[in-house]
Amino acid sequence: MEQTTPDFRIGDLVLYKNNQLVAFNKPAGIPVQEDTTGDKSLLALGAIYTQSKLQVIHRLDRPASGVVLFAKTHNALVALNEQFRNRQIRKTYLAVVQEMPPEPAGELKHFVGKKGAKNRSEATETEDSELKEAVLTYRVVGSSDHYHLLEINLITGRHHQIRAQLAAIGCPIKGDVKYGARRGNRDRSIHLHAWKLAFTHPVSGEAVELIAPPPAGDPVWEAFAPLLGS
Repeated sequence: MEQTTPDFRIGDLVLYKNNQLVAFNKPAGIPVQEDTTGDKSLLALGAIYTQSKLQVIHRLDRPASGVVLFAKTHNALVALNEQFRNRQIRKTYLAVVQEMPPEPAGELKHFVGKKGAKNRSEATETEDSELKEAVLTYRVVGSSDHYHLLEINLITGRHHQIRAQLAAIGCPIKGDVKYGARRGNRDRSIHLHAWKLAFTHPVSGEAVELIAPPPAGDPVWEAFAPLLGS
C-alpha cells in the first residue's frame, strides 16, 4: 500500500525532550503506531528525529490530535507505565460537541467494551463482566453559535472511552461519524484533542505538565482558543 507523505516537519511537533522522554503534539490523521494503512507513524518519525528507539507509553486515536509521550529508555517506560497504572498521571482533553450535555459539569460513569468486529466501543450504564468501568469528569468551557467546548479529565483509560461516553449521553464529538456525529470533517479528523498531560519525571522526580496547543488553522478550534488562556 502506498504511504502518504506527512505535510509537517516532525521537529516542529516537539513539546518536550530529554534523555529519558520525548513528547510530540500529534496532528490528527497520523497513527501513533504503524497500522494497516502502512502510513508513517508518529513512533517511526519520532525515532528518526531522536535517532533512538522509542517505546510507546500510551496511545491516542488516529483521528484525534494532541500530546503523545514516548520513552527513550526501558526504565522510563516502566516508571511511566506504573504512574498510568496507579492513575497518578493527569490527562486533560478538549472535545467539541454539537449538543449541550445535560449538565454544565459532571462525572460520567459507564461500562465500556469493544462491540463486534469493528474498531468501536460501546458505553452502557449496565454492569457487565465483559466490560470495563470507564470514568471521566467534564465541564463546559464555552459555546459558539453551533458548538460547545468541553474540558475532560480522563480518570480511566479505555478504548475510545471519551468518544463512546459522550455518544452515550447524546453528545458525539464533532466529525466522529463512527460514534453518531451527523457528518464527518473534511479531513476525516475528529474534534478531540489531548490538551494536557501531567506526570512525575522518572529520574528527577519533578512535576511536569505538557500542554499541546489545539490544531492551528481550524476555524472551530481557533474560535474557542481565547477560552483556553495562554
